[in-house]
Amino acid sequence: MNTTYNALIVPAHLTQPVRIETVDTVMASLQKLVAGNIESITSRDWHVYLNDEGPRLPQNPRAEVLVREAGVYLDDTLNGTAVFLGNGRRGDESDTPGHLIRLAEQLFDLPLAA
Repeated sequence: MNTTYNALIVPAHLTQPVRIETVDTVMASLQKLVAGNIESITSRDWHVYLNDEGPRLPQNPRAEVLVREAGVYLDDTLNGTAVFLGNGRRGDESDTPGHLIRLAEQLFDLPLAA
């Protein structure tokens, strides 16, 4: 079973770059990326992992804009590092969908895809 996928990483700190990174999707690795326990927001073909203690972390305006522009309504702000992945078959992980990467490129004026 494959556990490594290409994720879109959106750090909360604006000085850190938005990037695509191959990540191991076992729980311990994801918790390390978000610096704590995980919560997620799920859309049709993607989901984003965040630290479940969000209000104690810096706000992540880039991830918040990306989620909203991708069509997901949010009641609250997003905080901490955001790790976007795709929804695979049978609930498995998959690579971040291309349309979400293209949206991030447009919103943040960044070349992410190779």
